Amino acid sequence: MNNYIRITSGLYKGRKILTPGGATHPMGERERIALFNMISGFITGARVLDAFSGSGALGIEALSRGAEEVVFIEKNPRAAKVIRENLEEIGEPSRGKVLLENVYQYLENSAEKWDIVIADPPYDLFDRGRIQILAGKVEESGILVLSHPGEAPEMPGLKLDRTKSYAGANISIYLK
Repeated sequence: MNNYIRITSGLYKGRKILTPGGATHPMGERERIALFNMISGFITGARVLDAFSGSGALGIEALSRGAEEVVFIEKNPRAAKVIRENLEEIGEPSRGKVLLENVYQYLENSAEKWDIVIADPPYDLFDRGRIQILAGKVEESGILVLSHPGEAPEMPGLKLDRTKSYAGANISIYLK
């Protein structure tokens, strides 16, 4: 069964988007607001990667706040379909690219880099070793936003700027 969440700010503030339910668990509204307040100075005109996309809420929030384009990587076919539907719903199908892929496999085979990399991986599958691949996908002067359990993991080539905790979730911002 599909549920809805609201976009919290920007051009699409208040608009409802679908969540695929099931195995995906969208970041809470309070956490999304805090995350985007922390990175607001980086968003305008940015190329964004929304890794482990789920509903696509984080990437759509970035588009709503002025990102130029977002690549969504999601391995669940139902979730990828919901992201495409959400992009259509907000009228931005051309500014979002949805890839039905395993995040790690895709990134291992891609040389592409982004201004902002946002990752909210499932905590039950969180792999501190493999998650480090995200560090190499950040452009010069770019940032990595990572939602994670426990302490912030080391990210080679990036500097941990800050970590905020919200109801058992930790959001860390890394700078290149």
